[in-house]
Amino acid sequence: MRVQICAVGRLRNGPERDLYKDYLTRFDRTGRALALGPAQLIEVEDKKGGGMLAEAALLQRAIPDGALVCTLDERGRVMSSPDFARLLGTWRDQGRQDVSFVIGGADGIDPALRETADTSLSFGKMVWPHMLVRVMLAEQLYRAASILAGGPYHRT
Repeated sequence: MRVQICAVGRLRNGPERDLYKDYLTRFDRTGRALALGPAQLIEVEDKKGGGMLAEAALLQRAIPDGALVCTLDERGRVMSSPDFARLLGTWRDQGRQDVSFVIGGADGIDPALRETADTSLSFGKMVWPHMLVRVMLAEQLYRAASILAGGPYHRT
């Protein structure tokens, strides 16, 4: 099951990018034997300043046809890491070819795009910087693969 992280903005060189790349590399390595991955980052940027509506149009074009769409949003479902791992495993076992995680820009995700998503996840009630959400998602993808593989990374 291929994973796309469709995100507004460009992740510049620095510690966030290093962490993001490290966790996605780990996810790809661990997930390969589990039919999870590869993971791909698709960055979109509204250079004309059209706001959330323009960002939503760019994000929708980045999502592969037929992909399950999961937005990352403060109003989404909060779940534990083992529950997230089970969810990924369920999507894989249902034969989903693509899962696209959508991360909005500084103002969030356009409500119309949010409403058309298959599901929505939250990393808690606090609002997180959209660039940091990429790192957190990449880490949770790796953690989920580790859980599904029975590895030692996640300890309860």
